[in-house]
Amino acid sequence: MPADLNRMLGREAVMPSFSYDDRDVLLYALSIGMGHDPLDPAELPFVLEVPALRAMPTLASVLGTAAHQQGLLWQGGLLDPTRIVHGEERLELHRPLPPAGTLNGRKSVCDVVDKGPGRGAILTVRKELQLADGLPLLTCDQRIFVRGGGGFGGGAGRFEDLAAVPTRAADAAVALQTRPEQALLYRLNGDRHVLHADPEFARRAGFERPILHGLCTYGIACRAVLAAACGYDATRLRSFATRMTAPVFPGDRVVTEVWVDGDDVAFRARVPERDVTVLDSGRARIGAPRLVPA
Repeated sequence: MPADLNRMLGREAVMPSFSYDDRDVLLYALSIGMGHDPLDPAELPFVLEVPALRAMPTLASVLGTAAHQQGLLWQGGLLDPTRIVHGEERLELHRPLPPAGTLNGRKSVCDVVDKGPGRGAILTVRKELQLADGLPLLTCDQRIFVRGGGGFGGGAGRFEDLAAVPTRAADAAVALQTRPEQALLYRLNGDRHVLHADPEFARRAGFERPILHGLCTYGIACRAVLAAACGYDATRLRSFATRMTAPVFPGDRVVTEVWVDGDDVAFRARVPERDVTVLDSGRARIGAPRLVPA
């Protein structure tokens, strides 16, 4: 009988106050491929602190990782960490990310979905961060698939599925050749799971070699959307969400297809050489440029 994951709904943990600085911003940008061409004037502001450093919006996905892990998921022994898969990441930016700051916030399990016996379950872990003065900064919803966790009598959940990308040809396609050591670099942002570094562990997990973090691919896609739809103005991004459908191997070439319809942007990411879609049903919302909080 699967564990009653309804017992996890509403679990909450306060995140201790933590700070980040230009080193964190620079490391994150480099780890998702910004500055791949170090002479590109459009990307240089994300990897050089003078005259004014810009923060990638998807830095939000790793902020606070070192300060507070997702311990609320493991309380009570209801979850087996080997049976969970990162399924979706959804980000709402209430204001642009500053290039340094002190933040506080909380994490909570805000949704539980029972897919039925033998079909698994979905948990949504929400991270809400505020600036030191109390102004809301961002909300991240991480949707986690629990293999074999369904059939406990849970509800259908309250999150709508992300819409499919358009069937017409994409308006732009932005390619990035990932580096063989990219996962080793990205793990310095906080997620040091050995799946992304240890070849033997990766083989035991069913992969031919270590895989790239799904959130690294998420950042790569954000880079593409900024290039194709925002002229690299990160302050225009309001939201960014996608479904993770297959792993990327370090060294793969990731091509992000982008469709722009006014302020609504759709995207998906593929590895053409392996004929696989790695991110799907991507949706972003953009708006007018905004001031970065001091």
